[in-house]
Amino acid sequence: MIKTEYFSKIRDFVTSSTFLKTVSFLAFTLLMTTIIASPNFLFKNVIENGISKRDIIAPKTLTVVDVKRTEQHRKEVAQNVEPVLTPAEDDFIKTNLQMLQTSILQIRKKTAENNVKVDELGILFDISDQYKKDFVISFLLKSDEPTLREVFDKSNATLGNILRVGITEKDYERENIERIISDNMIKNVSKRQVSVITALLEQVIVPNLVVDDFATDLARKTAQDQVKPYETTFQKGDKIVFEGEPVTRLKRDALRQAGYSVYELSLQGFFAMYVIIFITTLLFLCYMKFFEKSYLEARYMKILGVLSIVMALIAYLLPLGVYPYVLPFPAFVCLLAIFTNPRIAFISSVLLLSALTLGFQYDVQFFVTFVLLNVVSMVTIHKISKVQYSTRFDLIKTGFDISIAGLVLVLAVYLLEKCLIDVSNMLILKNCLFVALNGIISSIIVLGTLPLFESLFGIITSYGLKELADHNQPLLKRLQMEAPGTYHHSLLVANLCEAAATAVGANPILASVGAFYHDVGKLKRPLFFVENQSYYCIENPHKKLNPRLSKMVITSHPKDGVELAKEYGIPPVIQNFILQHHGEGLASYFYNQAVQEEGAENVKEEQFRYAGPKPNTKETAICMLADAVESAVRSLKNPTSEEIEAMIDKIIVERLNDSQLSDSPLTLHDLKVIAATFSRILRGMQHNRIKYQENLAEEFAKNKINMPAKILDDELDNKIKQLEQGNTANDENNKN
Repeated sequence: MIKTEYFSKIRDFVTSSTFLKTVSFLAFTLLMTTIIASPNFLFKNVIENGISKRDIIAPKTLTVVDVKRTEQHRKEVAQNVEPVLTPAEDDFIKTNLQMLQTSILQIRKKTAENNVKVDELGILFDISDQYKKDFVISFLLKSDEPTLREVFDKSNATLGNILRVGITEKDYERENIERIISDNMIKNVSKRQVSVITALLEQVIVPNLVVDDFATDLARKTAQDQVKPYETTFQKGDKIVFEGEPVTRLKRDALRQAGYSVYELSLQGFFAMYVIIFITTLLFLCYMKFFEKSYLEARYMKILGVLSIVMALIAYLLPLGVYPYVLPFPAFVCLLAIFTNPRIAFISSVLLLSALTLGFQYDVQFFVTFVLLNVVSMVTIHKISKVQYSTRFDLIKTGFDISIAGLVLVLAVYLLEKCLIDVSNMLILKNCLFVALNGIISSIIVLGTLPLFESLFGIITSYGLKELADHNQPLLKRLQMEAPGTYHHSLLVANLCEAAATAVGANPILASVGAFYHDVGKLKRPLFFVENQSYYCIENPHKKLNPRLSKMVITSHPKDGVELAKEYGIPPVIQNFILQHHGEGLASYFYNQAVQEEGAENVKEEQFRYAGPKPNTKETAICMLADAVESAVRSLKNPTSEEIEAMIDKIIVERLNDSQLSDSPLTLHDLKVIAATFSRILRGMQHNRIKYQENLAEEFAKNKINMPAKILDDELDNKIKQLEQGNTANDENNKN
């Protein structure tokens, strides 16, 4: 007994929706990881512990850049670039010389003893050679004023020459100041003056040329960029590596071009990729749960999963050397935007792009370009979705818009990249062509696969709805031929539904098409429904049936309709209209008839209700109200506007009180808008017509002009002739 209960719990858990969702999630993440990680971590691997496992022959001519040798050459070129020097402030040095000269003059003017002046001047001059220092101090104290002024002027001129040439840190460190002063000394300077000028300038000169780090780095980078890469060519049939040979960086790059994995087989890489896919998928599901809960149904999750796996497979099967710009990502975005909404399409495409870029080692410009291109695709599809009656060819127009946008984006990305590195013009042209064709081909893919996915996942789009609205559809054709009264009723209900759905922000196409099919179940027994009996000129068969049997016949038409819809391949979203357009409402006519015949105590309302379920969308709820309102108003004879509005309000209030709208998202404000819309449409249907006269000419002559029709015709002919003659005369006058 305990074992039976234990196995029963296991069986219940295994068959529960939570278990199935968990298994589906794990299966999807594992399959995606296997596809994306296959090229790098599972298959085509030829390296183990840095050693080639076998001989590899080049399948075609391969030109490989020797990155190591190229980088070494670039470093050498950069090191040989001299630092870029920039002048510093020269005024500081000139000011120091002026201050030194002013101090000398002030010391000379002092009335102090000579030895005090010598000591003060000695403080101003830092000269290691004592003999030279004594000579300079003696010259400065004993020279007359004109001689001293001459020395000062010549020292200022020499300093100007030096500053124009410039002094670097290197020159200053090597103690070349005396040589620099000597080389830039002005002419006509005596030997005694040279020593004094040199001593003066040595005290104030500092480097006035400093290294500009930014300009130097830029110069070195420019020099590096001008270095042409070293290339090694492997001809077709040449051995890239031998078995047991250490695989260098150059050989790894050649193997990658040949289509082999340069990563060593490791579960570590596979596990890391799985973690990325797992977290990415989990984040997407969290987004769906919090922001797009209505799309968490199994059918939407299936199409998201299938399209993601297909995109990963296309990326995996992409031939060697083909750029990823051919990946039909616009088709992925457009399909998801059509089946779900543009927000979901954009989020899922960015997450998938991130995983593919990491797994297949795509360039960053590819990622940026396609993220921006997905935005363009999303906006374009959103624009189309706003047009209620767009055609399938609009998808091709979308493809052209995406192509133009992609072309501009790729050019912009490569122009930006060209500012930093040299990019081949042929590469830019090739990728621009790929992107331009990608948009058009993607739109063709969307156009071709849309019906397939609609049928496969049971998700109907506005394009599929318009096909279902074609009255040459077999089921609608049958309804038209076998139950013409029901067919006409469905057309009127569809008009009401479309107008009301537009007014309250529901889907008017879905509401209209659902109304076309809502009563197809009456095809099974069309003569039992009053709208068809007058066409066949038969007596109401319900007069011969008891109320309970009549109720069974009438309330079975939703179930019969669903069976017919499944037989003719009508999607589930339309089947909901068939099932829900009566909800769990009461077949009041037969209920009241049963009460009269059997007594109220012997009849329960539950026995005379439809099986349901109640409407759970705006569109099906509108269909329920429109169905009841159209039938009720049609039963009135020459109703006034007030009678029509009263009948509409009565039916809506009855459905509210009977809780038939409790599961629908319609608000009281929506019901008010729907009632006003129904009233406007039905008043137009109930308009009166004037009585047309049989003999318009005689009536017109008799009542308006009071002359016989023949005289009236003659008068008209005369008027026309007069006008023609007048026009001819005017033409002749104009010529003259």
